[in-house]
Amino acid sequence: MGASCPPQSWWRHRLCYSFLFLVLSLWGTSEANEELATLPPRGWNSYDSFSWTVDENAYLKNAEILAEKLLPHGYEYAVIDFLWYRKYVDGAYTDSYGFDNIDEWGRPFPDHQRFPSSRVDRGFSQISSKVHGMGLKFGIHLMKGISVQAVNANTPILDIKTEKPYLEDGRKWTARDIGLTHRTCAWMPHGFMSVDTNIGAGRAFLRSLYRQYADWGVDFVKVDCIFGTDYSPEEIITVSELLQEIDRPIILSLSPGTEVTPALAENISDHVNMYRITGDDWDNWKDVSSHFAVSSSFAAAKKIGATGLRGRSWPDLDMLPFGWLTDPSVNQGPHRKCNLTFDEQKTQMALWSMAKSPLMYGGDLRHLDDTTLTIITNPTLLKINQYSENNMELHYVYSERTSNAEHPGHFRSPYPVHLTKNDGMFVGLTACSDDTANGWYMLPQDGKPDHICRNYEIPDDKNISFCLGKTRPILASDVIVMGNKELQSKFHLSVTNTEDTCLDASAGQRRTSSDIRFPMFSACRWHAKQMWELNANGNLVSSYSGLCATVESRDERGTSEARAWVATGSKVFPYETCAYAVFMEVLLDCVG
Repeated sequence: MGASCPPQSWWRHRLCYSFLFLVLSLWGTSEANEELATLPPRGWNSYDSFSWTVDENAYLKNAEILAEKLLPHGYEYAVIDFLWYRKYVDGAYTDSYGFDNIDEWGRPFPDHQRFPSSRVDRGFSQISSKVHGMGLKFGIHLMKGISVQAVNANTPILDIKTEKPYLEDGRKWTARDIGLTHRTCAWMPHGFMSVDTNIGAGRAFLRSLYRQYADWGVDFVKVDCIFGTDYSPEEIITVSELLQEIDRPIILSLSPGTEVTPALAENISDHVNMYRITGDDWDNWKDVSSHFAVSSSFAAAKKIGATGLRGRSWPDLDMLPFGWLTDPSVNQGPHRKCNLTFDEQKTQMALWSMAKSPLMYGGDLRHLDDTTLTIITNPTLLKINQYSENNMELHYVYSERTSNAEHPGHFRSPYPVHLTKNDGMFVGLTACSDDTANGWYMLPQDGKPDHICRNYEIPDDKNISFCLGKTRPILASDVIVMGNKELQSKFHLSVTNTEDTCLDASAGQRRTSSDIRFPMFSACRWHAKQMWELNANGNLVSSYSGLCATVESRDERGTSEARAWVATGSKVFPYETCAYAVFMEVLLDCVG
């Protein structure tokens, strides 16, 4: 098209080239304005099968099989999960220090040994080009903020407008100016910390980071340690705004998402495309079953397919851990088969589909068997995942299975099930706007430390109090993060009559979905994740995340529990109303 302009007068040349420029501009604008995640995204992620040790050869081989066998079913994203910038050598592990590759501007780049093509540009452009050539889209996992290595090295910050160090107020800004040392990732404190997005230098660093990823050809970023108990709403919103500056559509996914409630997601779902609402899901039934209640709450809150970054946003139930896997946070690739039974895998696929979760397969595709392929490409479930409407849980189901072995999915009792046992409480976290966060108060004690308490109503109209001991912040040798004025209103919370163990607002290690959310106590430290404040509204506020504590009953469900969901057909997929009963080990056929 560009070589067809005939030799004419000067103004005709200008008109011709102006037209070509307009066409190319509109073409680029159309791509940048492409509506993102209009349907729940699908793809493959390396974490469940490789942990952090995946290399270029294994990744590309999985991508080839993804393109051949799963792309026809809508699985289009091929994602390299965490620590692609870490050297795979002795001493390197999830929270090790000093093994990461960072450039002169404090930005991570791929490990050359594992990803040899990255030597060309210290990036992923060679790999992304091959992935795009397969018809797939390229994704990477990221940690929040800036690396501890960069802060300790005090690297300068790149101004992408000048390609020189960032200047403001007559001085050069560096990593130490923007790193929030009290906001290190709770489960990777030697790895990364949050960035101060309230200053121009912090935003300049993140802008240089995400512009670089766009230059590499990235289509999908999964940002970790930024949501749930590690909540960093300012950074989430800043990253979202920076992605909108880029003339390239990039999906924004958040992870891992422990302790997430609809109230917490309310503040950020407009700014992202996917956000995890559970901890890591692994191949055991306890992990899978923990997803029923949380997915039901997000469906009831109408968060499924709500407005998101340049399109829609989807509550994410995590990857599908089927096929050939590894174990969490190990230094090796796939070495074992999935521990879920065939029925449990079908049940998980059905729940993920009816909850309209993104579908990201986690097994090593080089060992994809026909049974697993059949489960993850079930045409009815994939259509339900994409095109069904008004999906929700049915709360009135039957409680006991019949003894008839020919019909193991039918139940006798016509009455609603009540299976919750209230034999304990645990502390959870939620948005401070959530009504369940109110009601904390100080209870003075004669001659003893005050208590911070909250009344809690249990069945039979009984009220009990849940109390923790209030103690002054204990000085320790680790990172000191707050000034004296800030400390005046802060306190630790400990088990009553104990002052050497304090309540942590965020887990010290990456948690799975099935981890029981009892209060997490550890040795008291002078760190924001152990500091709390009681405000005038009766909120117990975490200094680490800004979230508020709530008390909930422990929920232990028996093995006879049943959970049912319903999905309704749409014009795009003209099936009748179809009800699925999903329970511990049995998946009923569609009865529509």
